[in-house]
Amino acid sequence: MKKVAFYTLGCKLNFSETSTISRGFKERGFEKVDFSESPDIFVINTCSVTENADKKCKKIVREAQKVNPDGFVAIIGCYAQLKPKEISEIPGVDAVLGAAEKFQLLDLLGDFKKSPEAQVLASEIKEAKAFNNAYSINDRTRTFLKVQDGCNYHCAFCTIPLARGKSRSDIIKNIIKSAHEIASTEVKEVVLTGVNIGDFGIVNGKREERFVDLVRAIDQVEGISRIRISSIEPNLLTNEIIDYTSSSNRFVPHFHIPLQSGSNKILRVMRRRYLRELYEDRVNKIKQLMPDCCIGVDVIVGFPGETHEDFLDTYNFLNELNISYLHVFTYSERANTTAAEMDSRVPLKERQKRSKMLRILSEKKKRQFYESQLGTTRTVLFEDDVEDGMMHGFTENYVRVTAKYDPLLVNELKVVTLKSINDKGTVDVEEPELVFENH
Repeated sequence: MKKVAFYTLGCKLNFSETSTISRGFKERGFEKVDFSESPDIFVINTCSVTENADKKCKKIVREAQKVNPDGFVAIIGCYAQLKPKEISEIPGVDAVLGAAEKFQLLDLLGDFKKSPEAQVLASEIKEAKAFNNAYSINDRTRTFLKVQDGCNYHCAFCTIPLARGKSRSDIIKNIIKSAHEIASTEVKEVVLTGVNIGDFGIVNGKREERFVDLVRAIDQVEGISRIRISSIEPNLLTNEIIDYTSSSNRFVPHFHIPLQSGSNKILRVMRRRYLRELYEDRVNKIKQLMPDCCIGVDVIVGFPGETHEDFLDTYNFLNELNISYLHVFTYSERANTTAAEMDSRVPLKERQKRSKMLRILSEKKKRQFYESQLGTTRTVLFEDDVEDGMMHGFTENYVRVTAKYDPLLVNELKVVTLKSINDKGTVDVEEPELVFENH
């Protein structure tokens, strides 16, 4: 029995796909092991959102060689699609598979025999037409359920359409089948994920269904306690979706909505499909119906042509907006994107300075949100990460809490009162009662 280990870089979508591919290995008789257990095969699922993600891939390959110099190293994911030849030349890499090939890895690589040169199995991205169903199980407390892939948007900074192809989706009937499979396990929370999930419903190039229809359908699946929506574009987050989730018993009050810039000038140059006024309207609508909703924001700083005044527009807009935290990305040039060819590049030191300012603002916003929740009663899903005798979990509205470790609490939903913010920036809670319900 050959041993195989997996390492995932990047987004929730990558985790769902890695988990599904790993189940395929187990069905074929392979033993899934940890990275450190001298596996015969290493499968590394890559990201390529930033230059740093590329560097991480190379580091993981070096670590794999240290663990087992004779191990077979296969690279899949976005970086593999974008730069297959470059990856094939990394010492230790044995195979590179593109977006259309990664789910056929077992069939294409056969007995995983090493050869003098790496195999490159990466067709043009236009060949990535099929939707491959995927969801994660037994990897984390929550499950990531893939409902959509690819993107038809062509934002000036983004390589995702080049790495994953055109927007395409599973059909609701199949997703509900997967949801029932998940519900039959001990999973308490499902995260709906994709590249552009608000664009859900395109099958064979034609729009067949809508995301709000999926939301309504999956809300009826018994056995799932919580459903969370991953990142969704503001122009696709409709009033219908907000209205429905605000009254749902399973969808939690948490949205992650990319902004990228608070300057309308920069949004236009980025080729985003909205202006800041629409974004503000979405936030206000959510807070009107769900005052305790957690709202996360993606923002890019240092985009070409972003002046100091443009950055201040973003900073002041976010400072005044009723949001909960930021994911800050320092702009980095990506090959084959429109932005990479633009003039007026922002010096790297200035990009870093602006990133630091927004990260400080994010901490301020998160603390304000946490403080607004103190004294309230929330339901926490406890996770299995333990640090210094303490365990963590998240409330339905994404407040990270800390409690004294008890193995009986792992993967349990417990009603707690939020007491105070500790010196690590998480919230201490009253000790949960060990009363178990049937979920």
